[in-house]
Amino acid sequence: MRIEITREIESFAADAESYLAERVERNVPATVLAQLRRGRFGAIEPLFACCHDESGQLRAVAMRTPPWPMLASGFDAATASPLIERWLAEDPLVPGISAQPPSARAIAAAWAGLTGGVTRCAMREAMHALSTPNDPTRPARGRLRAPVEQERDLLVQWEADFVVEAGAGVPGQARRAVAARMDSGAQRVWDDDGPVCALALSPAIAGTVRIGPVYTPPAHRCRGYASSAVAAACREALAHGAQRCVLFTDLANATSNKIYADVGFRAFAEWEDHRFEVA
Repeated sequence: MRIEITREIESFAADAESYLAERVERNVPATVLAQLRRGRFGAIEPLFACCHDESGQLRAVAMRTPPWPMLASGFDAATASPLIERWLAEDPLVPGISAQPPSARAIAAAWAGLTGGVTRCAMREAMHALSTPNDPTRPARGRLRAPVEQERDLLVQWEADFVVEAGAGVPGQARRAVAARMDSGAQRVWDDDGPVCALALSPAIAGTVRIGPVYTPPAHRCRGYASSAVAAACREALAHGAQRCVLFTDLANATSNKIYADVGFRAFAEWEDHRFEVA
């Protein structure tokens, strides 16, 4: 196996774009790469890795856009150690790995072995997909729409609340995340005499649009807003040419798993977030 490290976005894209697009399980790094190429992350300097076998076939990729954790696909115990050895020379402060369980666990174990640090699985998620949304069993009042500028600060607060409550995302990045979504037209709100729920749609990659994060503030919960917002967002994406929609749910959150199953999502894979703690 041969592992190459680069900071050149277009060089990595030329090597990895087709690999990332060929399986829906790779939608997260595929989406991040697309957003990097569109300049969404601004001055952030990303880092990429490609792992080729002896015949030159691409077998695994990794990437990171600081301050977010590493994303990876295709790594196992044999390839994770040389990846981390090369990676730490360029990015010694990598805070974690977010990937499907085999890659996440292999990379976490390799990082712990090389650094003497400790890793922990911070979240286990299910990946769900649908191609035809159902009508919610309890349709909510209101409608899905794009936010207006006057709602930016509210959405920033909701984003920060979501990061704390869900244990997902990176603290301190709420304003940047909301700005990127609003500037690209990816942000949506469910309006019932004002915003009551927020969600985002990723750009379509190989016919797949990812929905999320989805957040309803506590004061507006149990009224069906999230179900109706997600169903409407899926219809919008499918009407604009997407073949399927995907989203993530915390496996420990039975409520969200049931809500999205009712809309028509079906789990097809798992995902894990592992955090690295220096000894």
